[in-house]
Amino acid sequence: PFALAILDIAHGIGLLAVDRMGIRTLCYANPHGKMVFGPTTDSVLAHPEVTRELSDQGIFNYLYCHTVPSPGTVYKAVQKLLPGECVIFRNGRIERKSYWRLEYADETAPGTALEERFHSLLRESVARAVNGDRAGAFLSGGTDSSTVTGILSEIRGRPVDTYSIGFAADGFDEMDYARITARHFGARAHEYYVTPQDVVDAIPLIAQHYDEPFGNDSAVPTYYCARLAREDGIEVMLAGDGGDEIFGGNVRYAKQKIFEYYGLIPQAVRRGLIEPLVFSMPAADKLPPLRKVKSYIRQANVPLPDRLETYNFLHRQPLAEIFEADFLARVDAQGPLRQMREVYRSTLSDSAINRMLHLDLKQTLADNDLRKVSRMCDAAGVEVRYPLIDEALVEFSGQLPASLKVKGLKLRYFFKQALRDFLPPQTIAKSKHGFGVPFGVWMKEYKPLRELTLSSLEALQHRGYIKPSYVRQVLHAHQTGHATYFGKMIWVMTMLERWLAARDL
Repeated sequence: PFALAILDIAHGIGLLAVDRMGIRTLCYANPHGKMVFGPTTDSVLAHPEVTRELSDQGIFNYLYCHTVPSPGTVYKAVQKLLPGECVIFRNGRIERKSYWRLEYADETAPGTALEERFHSLLRESVARAVNGDRAGAFLSGGTDSSTVTGILSEIRGRPVDTYSIGFAADGFDEMDYARITARHFGARAHEYYVTPQDVVDAIPLIAQHYDEPFGNDSAVPTYYCARLAREDGIEVMLAGDGGDEIFGGNVRYAKQKIFEYYGLIPQAVRRGLIEPLVFSMPAADKLPPLRKVKSYIRQANVPLPDRLETYNFLHRQPLAEIFEADFLARVDAQGPLRQMREVYRSTLSDSAINRMLHLDLKQTLADNDLRKVSRMCDAAGVEVRYPLIDEALVEFSGQLPASLKVKGLKLRYFFKQALRDFLPPQTIAKSKHGFGVPFGVWMKEYKPLRELTLSSLEALQHRGYIKPSYVRQVLHAHQTGHATYFGKMIWVMTMLERWLAARDL
């Protein structure tokens, strides 16, 4: 991991670059033909010639993506580097270019040699990440964190410290899986259960510590987990982030494969027979099986990567019903999708699976997950390292064909097969689960959290971004419908207001 600046001041030439995976961050501005740079937007804005004017597009992108995807920022004058990207400054002008992209292989002969190479790379990457420091490991009980815990235990040859977070809410707690892994590898397990008051306390910390609005609510448990480790004197935490994005572990990869199957049917059959037949049936909307078939066909006809955003909140209804007209007129509503398409199509592979993986490396991992963990560890006073996205391991993953990453509808097929005798059976069989907070449920039940949220949304309604009617609509749906689902958008809007207020913007 690195953020690099090389300056030839005598000749007015500069080079900025960040590591291949975007573990480190670098921002820059180009005021009056000068180059101003730093690790965060806040550091760049400290220069007196860089304006603090907010970007309407950045605000829109945040509400669409729940983070502000690179290369843009929430400020008009400031840009971010993408993973594997550099910026060249010469004669007062800025030129961006990619210096590295992961190469994907379409065909690789399977065999035990691949598994042996994989095991070797895992041990080497974890050993490099530890580097003799007193280290602990995040342990959610999922495949990645369990793998890191097991390899660390193997390298150290003694019990290692693991840190896990739980929630006293139905459907959210996965502490049992963390305990299974801890027992399996003989780890010293440390646990903490996040409370609704912890969420109230964390909201201002998150708003202050991120240099841009950040809407991933799992920043809350990440912070408390890192803080627990710091209180134990741990200097370095190992995180398992990145395994899903290089070995095919996200549920959407298998789901999109199902939709892609529809495209294998000859177009003449689809357009001339199946669709006219299904959509002409008068009772199709009343019969659940036929209704599902219609929904499947509609989604299958949306090309990737656009289909990935089918369930985005901003696609549930017309944007004119969500945003104030003046604000909407100032933004490019297709901007986030256009950026996704560009990254998706630039993948060095024809495989839809590899293209989704590449997209997730650039956006889901770099702009969301790594920022979440790195910033919250920083807030807790702990350094974090990511052994699963060690360069050698990432390049190895690129040489695995997509058919070994997602085999049929089996996620992480090669990864799990290679570790079938190493990880606990329950971990291998475990289905993918998020690390979200029961915010929507707790907002209903815990008065201080509800009051904080409602006051934040009341203030947000006066900023000219979102229509008050939309805020009321989401709050009503949260109270009368699916609290967890609508709680996501409430959290995203709340954190936007808290971030703006924390900076007097």
